[in-house]
Amino acid sequence: MTRPPHPPPLGPWDPAPLSEVVTRFSGARSAWWVAGGFAIELAVGRCFRSHDDIDVLLLRRDQRVVQEVLPDWQWWAADPPGTLRPWAPGEVLPLGVHDIWCRPGPDTPWRIQIMLDESEKQDWVSRRNPRIRRPVSTLGAHSVDGIPYLVPEVQLFYKARTPRPKDEADFDAVLPVLTVGQRRWLADAITDTYTSGPHPWVERLRA
Repeated sequence: MTRPPHPPPLGPWDPAPLSEVVTRFSGARSAWWVAGGFAIELAVGRCFRSHDDIDVLLLRRDQRVVQEVLPDWQWWAADPPGTLRPWAPGEVLPLGVHDIWCRPGPDTPWRIQIMLDESEKQDWVSRRNPRIRRPVSTLGAHSVDGIPYLVPEVQLFYKARTPRPKDEADFDAVLPVLTVGQRRWLADAITDTYTSGPHPWVERLRA
């Protein structure tokens, strides 16, 4: 992959269709999950808002899968966060890098964002709070079409730090389909992690 002389701006975006993401990642040699707002919609079972991007979650240990399933694309790492730099073929990204932006070429919009998460043996470990962990086998679910997606309680845990209007919309849409166990896990994770004061979602989760 050619290394451009200067970092690109952080846009524009033209998110790849969900069907394209599924097609490209279906041959991946490791687990992967649709994340972000699309994960919430897959959990709810319907589309209810527009999306500025599309996210795929991988465990950090499986990061090279990105280069395998998108071999002819450009890959840029958010290193440090808020800036982008080329990700070299075969390079192992350091722990501080959690996002990879991907596009077909230098003059095309960004199409897919990759998020990297931490793990220890068979457990997923939150990078925001190492006390928050769960078996990797419980990290995902499948839609009626067989699409793997990040379970909503984990996705909402990410969104809970500083909820934006679209995050509030996601919470409102998925709350009715959360099980008692999912609600309890999310409420406990929020309370243990975001300690600046009472979180507005917790009361609704425990109602």
